[in-house]
Amino acid sequence: MALRTLDSLGSLAGTRVIVRCDLNVPLKDGVITDDGRVRASLPTLNALINAGARVVVCSHLGRPDGAPDPKYSLEPVAQRLSELLGQPVAFARDTVGESAQDAVASLEDGEVAVIENLRFNAGETSKDEAERQAFARELAGLGDALVSDGFGVVHRKQASVYDLAQLVPSAAGLLIQKELEVLDRLTENPERPYTVVLGGSKVSDKLGVIEHLLPRVDKLLVGGGMMFTFLVAEGHKVGSSLLEQDQIDTVKGYLATAKERGVEIVLPVDAVVAASFSADAEHVVADADALEDTAFGASGLGLDIGPRTAELFAGAIRGSRTVFWNGPMGVFEMKAFEAGTKTVAQALTEVDGLSVVGGGDSAAAVRQLGFADDQFGHISTGGGASLEFLEGKKLPGLEVLGWQQ
Repeated sequence: MALRTLDSLGSLAGTRVIVRCDLNVPLKDGVITDDGRVRASLPTLNALINAGARVVVCSHLGRPDGAPDPKYSLEPVAQRLSELLGQPVAFARDTVGESAQDAVASLEDGEVAVIENLRFNAGETSKDEAERQAFARELAGLGDALVSDGFGVVHRKQASVYDLAQLVPSAAGLLIQKELEVLDRLTENPERPYTVVLGGSKVSDKLGVIEHLLPRVDKLLVGGGMMFTFLVAEGHKVGSSLLEQDQIDTVKGYLATAKERGVEIVLPVDAVVAASFSADAEHVVADADALEDTAFGASGLGLDIGPRTAELFAGAIRGSRTVFWNGPMGVFEMKAFEAGTKTVAQALTEVDGLSVVGGGDSAAAVRQLGFADDQFGHISTGGGASLEFLEGKKLPGLEVLGWQQ
């Protein structure tokens, strides 16, 4: 059975439609520092507004412990949504209580309300099915249909994503549709050459995706903190750099499999090595086989790919027709160690084909480094979800909408 889309819900004029968005934006002192996820929700919300629906937006933000916590309030998000939609947005100060019920009851056709953070209720993320379903029933009281559009949460069995979808007529929103179309292109017959760029701190986070993609890709470029485990597997010393000792044998296995399959795993040839983990630490560029030969000796730690590696990676990316990138190349939050990530991001904007930035830290990095979303083929809104999709895992929040991989 195929994914149910908005059309499957029929006419929505005058209908209360709950929209499960992923508005989990980064906040600093109550101010949104990256509104990418709010913007990503606009096409679906505008489609529903134009259809005359009464729109009830719900989302989580951060990880409050199943109880209200003002620092995780969705109020700043509701304000930003109002600015972007160009119309008032009502904000309810609870999730399923009196304030939410009043806000929904007051909606006219084409109007929008945002209810408070779903995770202020323990039932949203509860492992106890009965508790989750009880919360889903309360949510169902606020709407006649559900449009699920939070791609970043479809890999979780949560009340608003999984249980609610079984209580009221439900369908996927435009964002989820778009995410799936792009991810399908990465897994089913991708245009070649196909290159995957992986970074971030841990190999262990990417094991499934490496295993699943090795048979499908032409090149795998490895940067970020995880590169040091690969370098050690190749027989190099990495000083005090991040190292997952327990993954070295697994990585050796990947290197052997890649060789057998004719997949090129491209590892860094140099790295930026620092005296300590700080923005103003003394740092030098060292070759990958001489990381302990700097003035810092074995206490030096690699915090970015080096300039030759960055150019090597950029060339491989530009020469590809399909590129998926997940995970920064270094500690991009610090100016001294942002160059690798910046060079890779720039190369992705120059791909003649499909370039996909795989959510999470990579999406935050490209925006922080001054790139615009439209410079890339697609920026995924789901870091963990897109990785699990590419691993071939079952995603409960999509299966409940009729999707099958």
